[in-house]
Amino acid sequence: MYQSYYGLTELPFHITPDPKFLYLSPTHQEALQHLKYGVFEKKGFIVIVGEVGCGKTTLCRQFLDELETDGRFDTVLILNPSVNEAQMLRAILTELGEVPLHHDQPDLLGQLNRTLLERIAAGREILLLIDEAQNLSYPVLEQVRLLSNLETDKHKLLQIVLMGQPELKDILRQPELRQLRQRVLVHYELCPLSRTELAHYIQHRLTRAGSAGRPSFTSWALRAIHRYSGGIPRVVNNLCDKAILSAFIRDSDVVTWRDVRRAIKDLKNLTA
Repeated sequence: MYQSYYGLTELPFHITPDPKFLYLSPTHQEALQHLKYGVFEKKGFIVIVGEVGCGKTTLCRQFLDELETDGRFDTVLILNPSVNEAQMLRAILTELGEVPLHHDQPDLLGQLNRTLLERIAAGREILLLIDEAQNLSYPVLEQVRLLSNLETDKHKLLQIVLMGQPELKDILRQPELRQLRQRVLVHYELCPLSRTELAHYIQHRLTRAGSAGRPSFTSWALRAIHRYSGGIPRVVNNLCDKAILSAFIRDSDVVTWRDVRRAIKDLKNLTA
């Protein structure tokens, strides 16, 4: 509704994980560097955690885009980890472009091992990235650990990244998962945006959406957004979208504290 009024080429605060809008705050830059280090140095297991809506999935897609331009990697992205062991193996084979030839876990594991050996022999690197990994059951986490055992005399056949919410840390601390925990050589936790970073984040998204200075946010509006959102980008996006709509309804180029208060009231009504 407000897009054409402010001369924007697209909506700046949609919540889909579009890498075009990725704002690399210091904590996101560090997380990306941890991912690159873990994968390129073949560390095996990497764990990235962060609160809901902090930008994990967008960061993940940015990383996968960079790997695609590298040209050496075959990547497997699992977005729905609520599966059993056999389903996980079939999903990995399917993502690799292979047809699962078996139904039971041992035979699927054998097929995957052969597939990975063929890819490695052809000069490929293989990355398995599991999003929302806190939803993995213990048996599937153990299956993932066993996948890390697939190796040649020189290196692992598979690099594994687990991305999830903070409770993933508690899950990995469980005694029955100590063998998996010991294999995690790279770990990083994403932090919410600071108030300064939030102001840069909002301006970044507006600029990427074609803004030439309209609309702008007052300092008090930014304070209110940070206080309510806690610096979580997804909540920031929802607030900014509604606050800009409020400013548009007033025919104003400036998003004020009152616009943000209206946006907060709307969000509270939606979750009441």
